[in-house]
Amino acid sequence: MLIVAALIHLIPVTGVLGESSLAQLYGVRLHDRNLLILMQHRAVMFGLVGLLLIAAALIPAYRPLAYFAGLVSVTSFLMLAWWAGDYNFSIGRVVSADLVVAACLLVALAADYWPTPSPTA
Repeated sequence: MLIVAALIHLIPVTGVLGESSLAQLYGVRLHDRNLLILMQHRAVMFGLVGLLLIAAALIPAYRPLAYFAGLVSVTSFLMLAWWAGDYNFSIGRVVSADLVVAACLLVALAADYWPTPSPTA
């Protein structure tokens, strides 16, 4: 589950390549150079979260931080999209992807921390 969440988080990293990549990802044109810089930085941040999730899949000690970072990432975007409403098709795909990521992270979190019944003799 952590790897699936990581791979979805790594998709937006292509936005660092510039305006055309960001337009493909989000269905928007960025005519303001400052906004382009902010969106490219956003792509880098997604890469960091994705790498953290991969590391957490391999190193259990990283999991609490990875769950926190991943869930903050997706839930904040989902809340912002819900509050704003009326987003385009491309942003709708991001909303759907973030719902998948949230489900993956919650399943992984439950698997890590849900108490397992002890075997009875």
